Amino acid sequence: MRDDYEISTDPTRLNTPRIHRWLSSDAYWALGRSREKQEAAIAGSLNFGLYRVTSGEQVGYARVVTDRVTFAWLCDVYLDPAERGLGVGTEFVGAVRDQLDGWGLKRIMLATHDAHDLYTRLGFRALDRPDRWMIFEPG
Repeated sequence: MRDDYEISTDPTRLNTPRIHRWLSSDAYWALGRSREKQEAAIAGSLNFGLYRVTSGEQVGYARVVTDRVTFAWLCDVYLDPAERGLGVGTEFVGAVRDQLDGWGLKRIMLATHDAHDLYTRLGFRALDRPDRWMIFEPG
């Protein structure tokens, strides 16, 4: 990560109102998500915050659902619009991937509607056998 940004998994540093605002109003996958649901998701996950070193301001977020042994689901990746287009998001996701990769997981999964090129550059690829995967969507 470049010197003017830092990544932390310290949950006390997370700006949860900002994360909720970003996701519930600007992220297609989480539009309308309630503050209570977002806080519960944060509490049950490994969270990565991206911060400007000079101000400590949070400018990015990624959430990982994982057992820390075999599997991880990378989700809720968000970068403040003012930081986009500078390569910061790619570095951020790469750093998250590297930390997870260091655990020896069997797989790290994610879903995206519009960022396939970014994730492909970071080593992610389409499923070889999507016919093996299934989904249940309650309600």
